[in-house]
Amino acid sequence: MNNEQRSTSGRMSQSSHGFGRRPADQPPFEFPTQTGAGGPDLGPFPKAKRARASRSQVVVFLNFVMTMIVLTLVGVGIGLWFGKQQFEAPGPLKESALFNVRKGAGINEIARGLERSGIISDERIFSVGARIDGASAKLKAGEYEIEAGASMRDVLELLKSGKSVLYSLTVPEGLTVKQAFDRIAASAELTGELPAQLPPEGSLVADTQRFARGMDRTELVNKMSAEQKKLIDQIWQSRVDGLPVQDINEFATLASIVEKETGIASERPQVAAVFVNRLRKGMRLQSDPTIIYGIFGGEGKPADRPIYRSDIDKPTPYNTYTIDGLPPGPIAIPGRASLEAVANPAQTNDLFFVADGTGGHVFAETLDEHNRNVARWRKVEADNAVSSGGGN
Repeated sequence: MNNEQRSTSGRMSQSSHGFGRRPADQPPFEFPTQTGAGGPDLGPFPKAKRARASRSQVVVFLNFVMTMIVLTLVGVGIGLWFGKQQFEAPGPLKESALFNVRKGAGINEIARGLERSGIISDERIFSVGARIDGASAKLKAGEYEIEAGASMRDVLELLKSGKSVLYSLTVPEGLTVKQAFDRIAASAELTGELPAQLPPEGSLVADTQRFARGMDRTELVNKMSAEQKKLIDQIWQSRVDGLPVQDINEFATLASIVEKETGIASERPQVAAVFVNRLRKGMRLQSDPTIIYGIFGGEGKPADRPIYRSDIDKPTPYNTYTIDGLPPGPIAIPGRASLEAVANPAQTNDLFFVADGTGGHVFAETLDEHNRNVARWRKVEADNAVSSGGGN
């Protein structure tokens, strides 16, 4: 057998030896496992099943959580919708009513009071609505008039606005500070005590004050003092040159005398001119209201008490029949018109005036003319006395 035949025979022998049989030194074929080569290992398959089961439990739990969240959101949405309907629906109030918000009251206290008063139907909805609106800390103290059928939204907006019921207190021009204090003390809508000491005479503004129930009396007095100071300062700055007053106190003092001499606004510049002219000439003012203030002070003269001749001659720091120049301070509260009259008096040469019997006055430049006017006034008084006596 030649070499080619031997080679072919060898390949055939090797091929037939490897077909269907393994060599003695070759190990048997094994399926691969997670642990590597070796015998069959069924361990990993049960672990894969447990992992899938765990993942299934997590999915179920997450689905449950998501379902609960969705249901909660739906419930909250329904609750908010229902609450909004209630919040904006007409309220139970059958007729308008007053409701007072105490200073410092919180939203819960206010809501409870509104429900107890029959103004709203549910304090919880009102409280929640106020918080959502951001208004729970913005409700203002005061007394409010709630209209019939007002919704919770209407009530909230009203309490936010601060448009409470306002009360009035009028202090007329010509009152003293003591008399103004008596009016402030008598106001039932105000609270608290008055200042222990009276402010200086004439230092409160003569005006109508508007305030909410519960305002403190001292607070109101301070407000009136500030307004009067501002008013006097403003008019003092606008005065004409050459007035015979040394400072703003004398300015207010003269204005208070003008205030007490006449209640007719159109006469005030003429009355002011008389006193300005007399001061310039060094004449005593001889104003009857200064006699009264010197005797009775801020209490005022009793209505049935006449002025006696002895009163005219009685020396007091305020009696301009016995002192030269101006008193040490105002004798009453001067109003704007009197202050403006002194700041810009009429341009006249008048030195006298007396009542004319009609509520006004007649003015004169000379003493003779003045005496004739006085005689006429006394005749008017006499005629009035006769008429009054005949009527009885």
